Amino acid sequence: MSSPPAPDPGLQAERTALAWRRTSLALAVAAVGAGRLAAPTLGGLAFALAGLGLLQAVAVGWRAARRYRTARRGPDARGALAASRAGGLPMAALAGSGVVTGLLALAFVLG
Repeated sequence: MSSPPAPDPGLQAERTALAWRRTSLALAVAAVGAGRLAAPTLGGLAFALAGLGLLQAVAVGWRAARRYRTARRGPDARGALAASRAGGLPMAALAGSGVVTGLLALAFVLG
């Protein structure tokens, strides 16, 4: 009986990066869609909030891509990755974008 092949250590980082990319794309679409729906109620404020949500979605995607590049450099870079102070930036931007999109959706429902 043969043993299973060893997993590629880079695949986990790649799957995580792809998941963050999908998340940032979904956030961007949700922010723009919610801004468009809330525009009749909030006017220009809806577009400003949609722009803020879009900016946060871009920050999530940018930081996740940067983190993936650091993880792919090798084992020495992983120590630097763990010591990174901005490790929570994608999650904070994700939460902020969710709040902005939620406010736009609430304005649409109440208006």
